Amino acid sequence: MNSVPKPWPTLGLRARRRPRVIEDRTVAIEYRWAEGRDERYAEIAAEFVRLKVNVIVTTGPAAPQAKKATSVIPIVLALSGDPVGAGLVASLGRPGGNVTGLSMQLPDAVGKRLELLRDVVPNFRRLAIMVNIGFPDAVLEASEAQAAARSIGVEVATLQIRRAEDIVPAFESLTDHADALYVTADALLNANRIRINTLALAAGLPTMHDFRELVEAGGLMSYGPNFASMFRRAAEYVDKILRGAKPADLPVEQPTKFDLTINLTTAKALRLAIPESFLVRADEVIE
Repeated sequence: MNSVPKPWPTLGLRARRRPRVIEDRTVAIEYRWAEGRDERYAEIAAEFVRLKVNVIVTTGPAAPQAKKATSVIPIVLALSGDPVGAGLVASLGRPGGNVTGLSMQLPDAVGKRLELLRDVVPNFRRLAIMVNIGFPDAVLEASEAQAAARSIGVEVATLQIRRAEDIVPAFESLTDHADALYVTADALLNANRIRINTLALAAGLPTMHDFRELVEAGGLMSYGPNFASMFRRAAEYVDKILRGAKPADLPVEQPTKFDLTINLTTAKALRLAIPESFLVRADEVIE
């Protein structure tokens, strides 16, 4: 099962009788990929249930299908948007069921992302927000971005996407009615990140993303949780569960490390002068 910003797999783990977790020695890991097809989520979840895995590790968009497939097998969220709003857990502090893990809390960082855009985009008055309206977490993030933008006097245009074929018409509908583009976190938009960034560059639109991988693909900048840190922490959840802990007793954690990444090549192509003070704040500068 996959999510943003890469097609991360769902991992089905089957424990063996060893005290340390070592792949192919103390655990067998079954990797499955949705390959960008949402309908695969339910198929993979059902397969893991048939395999009787000990733990399912997955990410946001695939998690509801995993929870629907089993109320018994523990499910660890390596990445998720709003697990409470999505009905995956009762609360962050007391998950209460067979699901726990990590929440990216992406909407919480929306205000910071808009602040960063204002630092580098001259006369920032109009914002376009691209959102896959079929993904609830992305819709929530877009709603937060709309509210945050309006609170600082920035006009908003929302580009609603349901499939890849909607991307080009969405850009065509913008004409010159935006100073920047906010791309919400979603597997569909991630899979089309090169197309989106290419169209944005052609339109002269600086882009803001949640994850650095989209900046590597030509976006202007990103501000979001550090993935490596979150996946390491997800592994700790798996280890605890394999040693007997119950998901219901393990609070859902939130990010502790956020990264700011900027692509100077894209900035130059957009003829943006990035202040030295901004570059000093960046965790990574791509040239």
